[in-house]
Amino acid sequence: MKKKNLPLLQNIEITGIAAEGKAITRVDDMVLFVPYCVPGDIVDIQVTRKKHSFMEGRVERIVTPSPTRCEPVCKHYGECGGCKWQILPYEEQLRHKQQQILDNLTRIGKIELPEISPILGSKEIYEYRNKLEFTFSDRKWLSWDTIRAAGGLENVDNTHGLGFHIPNCFDKVLDITECHLMPDINNRIRNGIREYARSLGITFYNEHAHEGQLRTLILRSNHKGEIMLIVVWADEPDMRVMEYIRDSFPEIISLLYVVNRKFNDTISDQEVHVFHGQDHIMEQMENLQFKVGPKSFYQTNTLQAYELYKVAREAADLKGDEVLYDLYTGTGTIANFCARRAKRVVGVEYVPEAIEDAKINSAINGIDNTKFYAGDMKDVLSDEFVAQNGHPDVIILDPPRAGVDERVIEVIMRAAPDRIVYVSCNPATQARDLQLMDSMYKVVDVQPVDMFPRTGHVESIVCLSKKTTHEMKLHASPFEKIRNGTKTIELRLFDKKRQKKLV
Repeated sequence: MKKKNLPLLQNIEITGIAAEGKAITRVDDMVLFVPYCVPGDIVDIQVTRKKHSFMEGRVERIVTPSPTRCEPVCKHYGECGGCKWQILPYEEQLRHKQQQILDNLTRIGKIELPEISPILGSKEIYEYRNKLEFTFSDRKWLSWDTIRAAGGLENVDNTHGLGFHIPNCFDKVLDITECHLMPDINNRIRNGIREYARSLGITFYNEHAHEGQLRTLILRSNHKGEIMLIVVWADEPDMRVMEYIRDSFPEIISLLYVVNRKFNDTISDQEVHVFHGQDHIMEQMENLQFKVGPKSFYQTNTLQAYELYKVAREAADLKGDEVLYDLYTGTGTIANFCARRAKRVVGVEYVPEAIEDAKINSAINGIDNTKFYAGDMKDVLSDEFVAQNGHPDVIILDPPRAGVDERVIEVIMRAAPDRIVYVSCNPATQARDLQLMDSMYKVVDVQPVDMFPRTGHVESIVCLSKKTTHEMKLHASPFEKIRNGTKTIELRLFDKKRQKKLV
Protein backbone atom coordinates (compact mmCIF):
# COMPACT_ATOMS: atom_id res chain seq x y z
CA MET A 1 0.00 0.00 0.00
CA LYS A 2 1.31 3.41 -0.97
CA LYS A 3 2.11 5.84 1.84
CA LYS A 4 0.16 9.09 2.06
CA ASN A 5 1.92 12.21 0.93
CA LEU A 6 2.47 14.14 4.14
CA PRO A 7 2.60 17.93 3.99
CA LEU A 8 5.45 20.38 4.50
CA LEU A 9 4.18 23.05 6.89
CA GLN A 10 5.83 26.45 6.55
CA ASN A 11 6.34 29.31 9.00
CA ILE A 12 4.98 27.46 12.00
CA GLU A 13 5.51 28.98 15.45
CA ILE A 14 6.44 26.60 18.27
CA THR A 15 4.29 27.40 21.30
CA GLY A 16 5.29 25.02 24.08
CA ILE A 17 7.21 22.05 25.45
CA ALA A 18 5.76 18.54 25.71
CA ALA A 19 6.96 15.33 27.35
CA GLU A 20 10.17 13.52 26.39
CA GLY A 21 11.89 16.73 25.32
CA LYS A 22 9.61 17.40 22.34
CA ALA A 23 8.25 20.79 21.40
CA ILE A 24 4.59 21.34 20.63
CA THR A 25 2.32 23.57 18.56
CA ARG A 26 -1.14 23.46 16.95
CA VAL A 27 -1.96 23.43 13.26
CA ASP A 28 -5.62 23.43 12.14
CA ASP A 29 -6.78 22.35 15.62
CA MET A 30 -4.36 19.41 15.60
CA VAL A 31 -1.50 19.00 18.05
CA LEU A 32 1.89 18.77 16.34
CA PHE A 33 4.95 17.34 18.12
CA VAL A 34 8.43 18.12 16.85
CA PRO A 35 11.88 17.61 18.42
CA TYR A 36 14.81 20.02 18.64
CA CYS A 37 12.73 23.18 18.93
CA VAL A 38 11.99 25.75 21.63
CA PRO A 39 8.98 28.00 22.16
CA GLY A 40 9.18 31.04 19.91
CA ASP A 41 10.95 29.26 17.03
CA ILE A 42 9.45 29.90 13.57
CA VAL A 43 10.15 26.76 11.52
CA ASP A 44 9.27 24.75 8.43
CA ILE A 45 8.14 21.28 9.49
CA GLN A 46 7.90 18.11 7.44
CA VAL A 47 5.07 16.02 8.83
CA THR A 48 6.25 12.42 9.32
CA ARG A 49 3.17 10.94 10.99
CA LYS A 50 -0.47 11.95 11.00
CA LYS A 51 -3.26 10.57 13.18
CA HIS A 52 -6.79 11.75 13.88
CA SER A 53 -5.87 14.04 16.77
CA PHE A 54 -2.16 14.71 16.44
CA MET A 55 0.81 14.87 14.09
CA GLU A 56 4.55 14.36 14.41
CA GLY A 57 7.19 16.04 12.32
CA ARG A 58 10.80 17.10 11.90
CA VAL A 59 12.31 20.52 11.36
CA GLU A 60 13.34 21.16 7.77
CA ARG A 61 14.40 24.78 8.28
CA ILE A 62 14.58 27.28 11.11
CA VAL A 63 13.05 30.42 9.61
CA THR A 64 13.44 32.61 12.71
CA PRO A 65 15.09 31.28 15.86
CA SER A 66 13.47 32.01 19.21
CA PRO A 67 15.13 34.71 21.35
CA THR A 68 15.49 32.08 24.09
CA ARG A 69 17.28 29.54 21.88
CA CYS A 70 20.85 28.61 22.91
CA GLU A 71 23.65 27.19 20.82
CA PRO A 72 24.17 23.49 21.57
CA VAL A 73 27.49 22.56 23.15
CA CYS A 74 27.79 19.05 21.70
CA LYS A 75 28.81 18.44 18.08
CA HIS A 76 26.44 15.46 17.94
CA TYR A 77 23.36 17.46 18.89
CA GLY A 78 20.35 16.58 16.78
CA GLU A 79 21.68 13.18 15.80
CA CYS A 80 22.36 11.25 19.00
CA GLY A 81 18.92 11.83 20.48
CA GLY A 82 20.18 12.71 23.95
CA CYS A 83 20.33 16.10 25.64
CA LYS A 84 17.52 17.50 23.49
CA TRP A 85 17.20 20.60 25.66
CA GLN A 86 20.72 21.92 25.07
CA ILE A 87 19.09 24.71 23.06
CA LEU A 88 16.94 25.81 26.00
CA PRO A 89 18.34 27.97 28.87
CA TYR A 90 18.55 26.00 32.09
CA GLU A 91 16.08 28.26 33.91
CA GLU A 92 13.54 27.53 31.17
CA GLN A 93 14.24 23.79 31.41
CA LEU A 94 13.42 23.90 35.12
CA ARG A 95 10.24 25.88 34.56
CA HIS A 96 8.94 23.38 32.01
CA LYS A 97 9.83 20.41 34.22
CA GLN A 98 7.94 21.94 37.13
CA GLN A 99 4.94 22.42 34.88
CA GLN A 100 5.23 18.84 33.59
CA ILE A 101 4.84 17.45 37.11
CA LEU A 102 1.87 19.70 37.85
CA ASP A 103 0.18 18.71 34.58
CA ASN A 104 0.63 14.99 35.21
CA LEU A 105 -0.60 15.08 38.80
CA THR A 106 -3.68 17.11 37.91
CA ARG A 107 -4.62 15.60 34.52
CA ILE A 108 -3.77 11.96 35.19
CA GLY A 109 -3.87 11.78 38.98
CA LYS A 110 -6.91 14.08 39.37
CA ILE A 111 -6.06 14.41 43.03
CA GLU A 112 -6.06 17.27 45.50
CA LEU A 113 -2.63 18.86 45.72
CA PRO A 114 -0.84 21.29 48.00
CA GLU A 115 1.27 24.04 46.50
CA ILE A 116 4.17 22.36 44.69
CA SER A 117 7.62 23.27 45.98
CA PRO A 118 10.04 24.97 43.55
CA ILE A 119 12.12 22.45 41.63
CA LEU A 120 15.63 21.68 42.87
CA GLY A 121 17.99 22.35 39.99
CA SER A 122 21.17 20.36 39.45
CA LYS A 123 24.45 21.88 40.62
CA GLU A 124 26.10 20.61 37.46
CA ILE A 125 24.45 20.64 34.04
CA TYR A 126 27.44 19.15 32.18
CA GLU A 127 29.61 16.17 33.11
CA TYR A 128 27.17 15.16 35.83
CA ARG A 129 26.66 11.47 35.06
CA ASN A 130 28.51 8.60 36.73
CA LYS A 131 27.51 5.96 34.18
CA LEU A 132 27.43 5.72 30.38
CA GLU A 133 27.00 2.76 28.03
CA PHE A 134 28.27 2.69 24.45
CA THR A 135 27.57 0.17 21.70
CA PHE A 136 30.01 -1.24 19.13
CA SER A 137 28.73 -1.56 15.58
CA ASP A 138 30.35 -2.87 12.41
CA ARG A 139 28.46 -0.23 10.46
CA LYS A 140 27.91 3.19 11.97
CA TRP A 141 24.95 5.36 11.18
CA LEU A 142 25.51 8.32 8.87
CA SER A 143 23.22 11.30 8.37
CA TRP A 144 22.38 12.55 4.89
CA ASP A 145 24.20 15.80 5.74
CA THR A 146 27.39 13.82 6.45
CA ILE A 147 27.07 11.84 3.22
CA ARG A 148 26.37 14.95 1.13
CA ALA A 149 29.27 16.85 2.73
CA ALA A 150 31.64 14.00 1.78
CA GLY A 151 30.38 13.93 -1.80
CA GLY A 152 28.69 10.52 -1.51
CA LEU A 153 28.66 7.35 0.59
CA GLU A 154 31.69 5.95 -1.23
CA ASN A 155 33.81 8.72 0.30
CA VAL A 156 32.78 8.01 3.90
CA ASP A 157 34.15 5.34 6.22
CA ASN A 158 31.04 3.84 7.82
CA THR A 159 32.77 1.00 9.68
CA HIS A 160 33.77 0.63 13.35
CA GLY A 161 31.16 2.68 15.14
CA LEU A 162 31.19 3.11 18.90
CA GLY A 163 28.53 5.27 20.45
CA PHE A 164 24.82 5.60 21.14
CA HIS A 165 21.84 4.01 19.44
CA ILE A 166 19.82 6.29 17.21
CA PRO A 167 16.42 6.84 18.91
CA ASN A 168 14.00 3.99 18.23
CA CYS A 169 16.57 2.11 16.14
CA PHE A 170 18.22 -0.79 17.94
CA ASP A 171 20.53 -1.58 15.02
CA LYS A 172 21.75 1.94 14.18
CA VAL A 173 24.66 3.34 16.17
CA LEU A 174 25.95 6.90 15.95
CA ASP A 175 29.71 7.04 16.30
CA ILE A 176 30.46 9.35 19.23
CA THR A 177 33.76 11.23 19.41
CA GLU A 178 32.78 13.60 22.22
CA CYS A 179 30.19 13.42 25.00
CA HIS A 180 29.69 16.04 27.69
CA LEU A 181 27.70 13.85 30.07
CA MET A 182 30.85 12.63 31.84
CA PRO A 183 34.32 14.16 32.28
CA ASP A 184 36.67 13.99 29.31
CA ILE A 185 38.13 10.68 30.50
CA ASN A 186 35.11 8.97 28.92
CA ASN A 187 36.07 10.39 25.53
CA ARG A 188 39.71 9.35 25.85
CA ILE A 189 38.80 5.79 26.89
CA ARG A 190 36.13 5.29 24.24
CA ASN A 191 38.07 6.83 21.36
CA GLY A 192 41.27 5.04 22.38
CA ILE A 193 39.62 1.61 22.50
CA ARG A 194 37.90 2.16 19.16
CA GLU A 195 41.13 3.02 17.36
CA TYR A 196 43.24 0.33 19.04
CA ALA A 197 40.71 -2.42 18.32
CA ARG A 198 40.44 -1.24 14.76
CA SER A 199 44.22 -1.33 14.33
CA LEU A 200 44.20 -4.98 15.41
CA GLY A 201 41.44 -5.89 12.99
CA ILE A 202 39.04 -6.82 15.78
CA THR A 203 35.47 -6.95 14.52
CA PHE A 204 32.60 -4.90 15.94
CA TYR A 205 29.19 -6.42 16.54
CA ASN A 206 26.44 -6.74 13.93
CA GLU A 207 22.97 -6.76 15.52
CA HIS A 208 21.32 -8.52 12.58
CA ALA A 209 23.81 -11.28 11.93
CA HIS A 210 24.83 -11.58 15.60
CA GLU A 211 28.46 -11.63 14.56
CA GLY A 212 31.51 -9.69 15.67
CA GLN A 213 33.71 -9.61 18.77
CA LEU A 214 33.28 -6.32 20.63
CA ARG A 215 29.73 -5.61 21.76
CA THR A 216 29.29 -2.90 24.42
CA LEU A 217 31.33 -0.67 26.72
CA ILE A 218 30.06 0.42 30.15
CA LEU A 219 31.77 3.17 32.15
CA ARG A 220 31.05 3.94 35.80
CA SER A 221 32.81 6.50 37.98
CA ASN A 222 32.74 7.77 41.56
CA HIS A 223 33.19 11.16 43.21
CA LYS A 224 36.98 10.65 43.29
CA GLY A 225 37.18 10.19 39.52
CA GLU A 226 37.95 6.47 39.84
CA ILE A 227 36.63 4.43 36.90
CA MET A 228 35.01 1.04 36.52
CA LEU A 229 35.04 -0.20 32.92
CA ILE A 230 33.11 -3.25 31.72
CA VAL A 231 33.98 -4.54 28.24
CA VAL A 232 31.29 -6.81 26.85
CA TRP A 233 32.41 -9.33 24.20
CA ALA A 234 30.24 -11.49 21.99
CA ASP A 235 32.81 -14.29 22.23
CA GLU A 236 36.05 -14.99 24.03
CA PRO A 237 37.89 -11.70 24.66
CA ASP A 238 41.03 -10.58 22.88
CA MET A 239 43.37 -9.94 25.80
CA ARG A 240 45.44 -7.48 23.79
CA VAL A 241 42.57 -5.02 24.09
CA MET A 242 42.21 -5.62 27.81
CA GLU A 243 45.95 -5.14 28.32
CA TYR A 244 45.88 -1.92 26.29
CA ILE A 245 43.11 -0.53 28.49
CA ARG A 246 44.89 -1.52 31.71
CA ASP A 247 48.19 0.04 30.61
CA SER A 248 46.75 3.21 29.05
CA PHE A 249 44.22 4.40 31.62
CA PRO A 250 45.40 4.36 35.25
CA GLU A 251 42.10 5.98 36.27
CA ILE A 252 40.47 2.58 35.75
CA ILE A 253 40.69 0.80 39.10
CA SER A 254 38.12 -1.85 38.17
CA LEU A 255 38.57 -3.41 34.72
CA LEU A 256 36.02 -6.14 34.03
CA TYR A 257 34.76 -8.11 31.08
CA VAL A 258 31.66 -10.12 30.18
CA VAL A 259 31.10 -12.70 27.45
CA ASN A 260 27.53 -12.24 26.24
CA ARG A 261 26.40 -14.66 23.53
CA LYS A 262 22.71 -13.81 23.90
CA PHE A 263 20.75 -11.88 21.32
CA ASN A 264 20.06 -8.99 23.73
CA ASP A 265 22.59 -6.66 25.40
CA THR A 266 21.63 -7.11 29.05
CA ILE A 267 24.33 -8.46 31.35
CA SER A 268 22.28 -8.88 34.53
CA ASP A 269 22.25 -12.67 34.02
CA GLN A 270 25.86 -12.93 32.82
CA GLU A 271 29.06 -13.73 34.70
CA VAL A 272 31.41 -10.81 35.24
CA HIS A 273 35.16 -11.48 35.14
CA VAL A 274 37.80 -9.30 36.82
CA PHE A 275 40.74 -8.59 34.51
CA HIS A 276 42.48 -5.95 36.62
CA GLY A 277 41.89 -4.27 39.96
CA GLN A 278 38.80 -4.78 42.08
CA ASP A 279 35.26 -5.86 41.27
CA HIS A 280 33.63 -2.61 42.45
CA ILE A 281 34.06 1.07 43.10
CA MET A 282 33.09 2.96 46.24
CA GLU A 283 30.81 5.98 46.44
CA GLN A 284 30.38 8.28 49.43
CA MET A 285 27.38 10.22 50.72
CA GLU A 286 27.69 12.16 53.98
CA ASN A 287 29.60 9.76 56.24
CA LEU A 288 28.33 6.66 54.45
CA GLN A 289 30.25 4.45 52.03
CA PHE A 290 28.45 2.59 49.23
CA LYS A 291 29.77 -0.31 47.20
CA VAL A 292 28.77 -0.10 43.54
CA GLY A 293 29.24 -3.23 41.43
CA PRO A 294 28.90 -3.73 37.67
CA LYS A 295 25.22 -4.72 37.97
CA SER A 296 24.26 -2.34 40.76
CA PHE A 297 21.69 0.40 40.40
CA TYR A 298 22.97 3.75 41.63
CA GLN A 299 21.55 7.15 40.77
CA THR A 300 23.53 8.40 37.77
CA ASN A 301 23.82 12.00 39.01
CA THR A 302 25.81 11.58 42.22
CA LEU A 303 25.62 15.16 43.53
CA GLN A 304 21.93 15.53 42.79
CA ALA A 305 21.17 12.07 44.18
CA TYR A 306 22.37 13.35 47.53
CA GLU A 307 19.87 16.22 47.34
CA LEU A 308 17.12 13.80 46.32
CA TYR A 309 17.83 11.43 49.21
CA LYS A 310 17.90 14.29 51.71
CA VAL A 311 14.42 15.35 50.57
CA ALA A 312 13.15 11.74 50.78
CA ARG A 313 14.61 11.32 54.26
CA GLU A 314 13.05 14.54 55.54
CA ALA A 315 9.71 13.62 53.95
CA ALA A 316 9.79 10.27 55.80
CA ASP A 317 9.86 12.29 59.05
CA LEU A 318 11.53 9.53 61.03
CA LYS A 319 11.72 9.87 64.81
CA GLY A 320 13.75 6.75 65.60
CA ASP A 321 11.08 4.21 66.51
CA GLU A 322 9.60 3.48 63.07
CA VAL A 323 9.69 0.41 60.86
CA LEU A 324 10.63 1.67 57.40
CA TYR A 325 10.12 -0.27 54.16
CA ASP A 326 12.35 0.82 51.26
CA LEU A 327 10.78 -0.77 48.20
CA TYR A 328 12.86 -0.92 44.99
CA THR A 329 15.89 -0.31 47.19
CA GLY A 330 18.64 -0.87 44.58
CA THR A 331 21.93 -1.12 46.44
CA GLY A 332 20.21 0.03 49.62
CA THR A 333 21.27 3.64 49.30
CA ILE A 334 18.08 5.19 50.65
CA ALA A 335 17.66 2.37 53.18
CA ASN A 336 21.09 2.90 54.67
CA PHE A 337 20.77 6.67 54.34
CA CYS A 338 17.70 6.55 56.60
CA ALA A 339 18.64 3.63 58.86
CA ARG A 340 20.10 5.64 61.74
CA ARG A 341 16.82 7.54 62.09
CA ALA A 342 14.61 4.42 62.13
CA LYS A 343 14.11 1.43 64.41
CA ARG A 344 14.31 -1.07 61.56
CA VAL A 345 14.57 -0.86 57.74
CA VAL A 346 13.38 -3.53 55.29
CA GLY A 347 14.54 -3.27 51.67
CA VAL A 348 13.32 -5.16 48.60
CA GLU A 349 14.95 -5.17 45.16
CA TYR A 350 14.67 -7.30 42.00
CA VAL A 351 18.42 -7.68 41.26
CA PRO A 352 20.10 -10.20 43.62
CA GLU A 353 23.56 -8.67 43.12
CA ALA A 354 22.24 -5.26 44.16
CA ILE A 355 20.81 -6.77 47.34
CA GLU A 356 24.16 -8.34 48.16
CA ASP A 357 25.72 -4.89 47.73
CA ALA A 358 23.02 -3.43 49.98
CA LYS A 359 23.92 -5.90 52.74
CA ILE A 360 27.61 -5.10 52.30
CA ASN A 361 26.83 -1.37 52.41
CA SER A 362 25.11 -1.85 55.76
CA ALA A 363 28.06 -3.86 57.10
CA ILE A 364 30.63 -1.35 55.81
CA ASN A 365 28.86 1.45 57.63
CA GLY A 366 28.20 -0.45 60.85
CA ILE A 367 24.45 -0.45 60.31
CA ASP A 368 22.75 -3.44 61.94
CA ASN A 369 19.05 -2.56 61.72
CA THR A 370 18.51 -3.32 58.02
CA LYS A 371 17.23 -6.45 56.30
CA PHE A 372 17.16 -6.93 52.55
CA TYR A 373 15.25 -9.26 50.22
CA ALA A 374 15.78 -10.03 46.53
CA GLY A 375 12.94 -10.81 44.15
CA ASP A 376 10.16 -9.41 42.00
CA MET A 377 8.29 -6.88 44.12
CA LYS A 378 4.83 -8.23 43.32
CA ASP A 379 5.95 -11.72 44.39
CA VAL A 380 7.95 -10.73 47.49
CA LEU A 381 5.67 -8.13 49.04
CA SER A 382 2.60 -9.83 50.50
CA ASP A 383 0.49 -9.81 53.63
CA GLU A 384 2.62 -12.69 54.92
CA PHE A 385 5.78 -10.68 54.25
CA VAL A 386 4.38 -7.77 56.25
CA ALA A 387 3.42 -10.09 59.10
CA GLN A 388 6.93 -11.55 59.11
CA ASN A 389 8.85 -8.26 58.92
CA GLY A 390 6.61 -6.01 60.96
CA HIS A 391 3.97 -3.45 60.13
CA PRO A 392 5.57 -0.52 58.25
CA ASP A 393 5.10 2.91 59.76
CA VAL A 394 6.66 4.53 56.69
CA ILE A 395 7.16 3.24 53.15
CA ILE A 396 9.54 4.75 50.60
CA LEU A 397 8.82 3.83 46.98
CA ASP A 398 11.42 4.37 44.25
CA PRO A 399 10.14 2.24 41.36
CA PRO A 400 11.35 2.05 37.74
CA ARG A 401 9.65 4.14 35.05
CA ALA A 402 6.77 1.67 34.74
CA GLY A 403 5.67 2.57 38.26
CA VAL A 404 4.23 0.33 40.97
CA ASP A 405 2.34 -2.86 40.17
CA GLU A 406 -1.31 -2.81 41.27
CA ARG A 407 -0.81 -5.90 43.42
CA VAL A 408 1.95 -4.10 45.29
CA ILE A 409 -0.32 -1.10 45.88
CA GLU A 410 -2.99 -3.43 47.24
CA VAL A 411 -0.57 -4.83 49.82
CA ILE A 412 0.69 -1.36 50.74
CA MET A 413 -2.85 -0.12 51.36
CA ARG A 414 -3.76 -3.11 53.47
CA ALA A 415 -0.58 -2.51 55.49
CA ALA A 416 -1.71 1.12 55.81
CA PRO A 417 1.53 2.90 56.83
CA ASP A 418 1.17 6.38 58.30
CA ARG A 419 3.33 7.93 55.56
CA ILE A 420 4.39 7.03 52.05
CA VAL A 421 7.23 8.78 50.24
CA TYR A 422 6.99 8.14 46.50
CA VAL A 423 10.15 8.93 44.53
CA SER A 424 9.48 8.75 40.79
CA CYS A 425 11.43 9.18 37.57
CA ASN A 426 8.17 9.19 35.58
CA PRO A 427 5.51 11.67 36.75
CA ALA A 428 2.88 10.06 34.51
CA THR A 429 3.01 6.61 36.15
CA GLN A 430 3.43 8.26 39.54
CA ALA A 431 0.19 10.19 38.97
CA ARG A 432 -1.58 6.97 37.96
CA ASP A 433 -0.42 5.21 41.14
CA LEU A 434 -1.32 8.15 43.37
CA GLN A 435 -4.84 8.09 41.98
CA LEU A 436 -5.13 4.45 43.10
CA MET A 437 -4.10 5.46 46.61
CA ASP A 438 -6.20 8.62 46.78
CA SER A 439 -9.03 7.06 48.77
CA MET A 440 -6.72 6.39 51.68
CA TYR A 441 -3.87 8.89 51.34
CA LYS A 442 -3.62 12.62 50.75
CA VAL A 443 -0.70 14.42 49.17
CA VAL A 444 0.96 16.73 51.69
CA ASP A 445 4.08 17.73 49.74
CA VAL A 446 5.43 17.59 46.19
CA GLN A 447 9.10 18.29 45.49
CA PRO A 448 10.38 18.18 41.88
CA VAL A 449 14.09 17.41 41.46
CA ASP A 450 16.08 17.77 38.25
CA MET A 451 18.40 14.78 37.95
CA PHE A 452 19.04 15.02 34.21
CA PRO A 453 19.76 18.52 32.94
CA ARG A 454 19.33 19.20 29.22
CA THR A 455 16.78 16.37 28.93
CA GLY A 456 13.02 16.20 29.36
CA HIS A 457 13.30 13.83 32.34
CA VAL A 458 12.43 14.95 35.85
CA GLU A 459 12.13 13.29 39.27
CA SER A 460 9.20 13.90 41.56
CA ILE A 461 9.06 13.23 45.30
CA VAL A 462 5.52 13.07 46.67
CA CYS A 463 4.83 12.70 50.37
CA LEU A 464 1.54 11.01 51.32
CA SER A 465 -0.14 11.01 54.69
CA LYS A 466 -2.91 8.60 55.73
CA LYS A 467 -6.33 10.19 55.78
CA THR A 468 -8.62 10.15 58.78
CA THR A 469 -11.47 7.64 58.86
CA HIS A 470 -13.89 10.44 58.02
CA GLU A 471 -11.81 11.52 55.00
CA MET A 472 -11.62 7.94 53.75
CA LYS A 473 -15.39 7.51 53.89
CA LEU A 474 -15.74 10.39 51.47
CA HIS A 475 -13.90 8.42 48.76
CA ALA A 476 -14.61 5.13 47.04
CA SER A 477 -11.50 3.00 47.26
CA PRO A 478 -10.23 0.99 44.27
CA PHE A 479 -9.32 -1.92 46.50
CA GLU A 480 -11.18 -4.45 48.57
CA LYS A 481 -10.51 -4.97 52.26
CA ILE A 482 -8.32 -1.96 52.84
CA ARG A 483 -7.12 -2.06 56.42
CA ASN A 484 -7.32 1.13 58.41
CA GLY A 485 -5.92 0.19 61.79
CA THR A 486 -8.24 -2.55 63.04
CA LYS A 487 -11.15 -1.62 60.82
CA THR A 488 -11.77 -3.33 57.48
CA ILE A 489 -13.58 -1.45 54.76
CA GLU A 490 -15.32 -3.66 52.17
CA LEU A 491 -15.03 -2.11 48.72
CA ARG A 492 -14.77 -3.22 45.09
CA LEU A 493 -12.31 -2.71 42.28
CA PHE A 494 -13.48 -2.59 38.69
CA ASP A 495 -11.48 -2.52 35.52
CA LYS A 496 -12.74 0.62 33.80
CA LYS A 497 -11.98 -0.63 30.32
CA ARG A 498 -13.63 -4.01 30.56
CA GLN A 499 -16.04 -3.26 33.43
CA LYS A 500 -14.90 -6.54 34.86
CA LYS A 501 -14.58 -7.21 38.54
CA LEU A 502 -10.93 -7.80 39.42
CA VAL A 503 -11.21 -8.66 43.10
